[in-house]
Amino acid sequence: MEFDRFSIALLVLCPDRPRLDKEAEAELQDAHMAHLADLHEAGYLLAAGPLLGGPDEAFRGLTILNVEPEKARLLKEQDPAVRAGRFSVKVLPWMVPRGAMHFSHTHFPRSMMEADSD
Repeated sequence: MEFDRFSIALLVLCPDRPRLDKEAEAELQDAHMAHLADLHEAGYLLAAGPLLGGPDEAFRGLTILNVEPEKARLLKEQDPAVRAGRFSVKVLPWMVPRGAMHFSHTHFPRSMMEADSD
């Protein structure tokens, strides 16, 4: 059987993250979203979104990338929210039977204002 290979990147909330005021937090979130949009436009990122609650509140976001885990880690470590110490990154290789997953090119919002306007 043939398999498609992806990388799953999990954003983990750092317990020792810097505390930000609302304005700085909003700016960092917009920079994070712009980074995801850039990765999608470059063809690396297939899907991304927040993880909403669950048994481990530390896991905050998930991305699926079509690159090897080492490249996925490098790309995700450039995220402004990771560079600022808000999140750390955990990257896992993932494979599924060839053709089981299909991703469409879509528009990723570059800010919260853009996301809220839909």
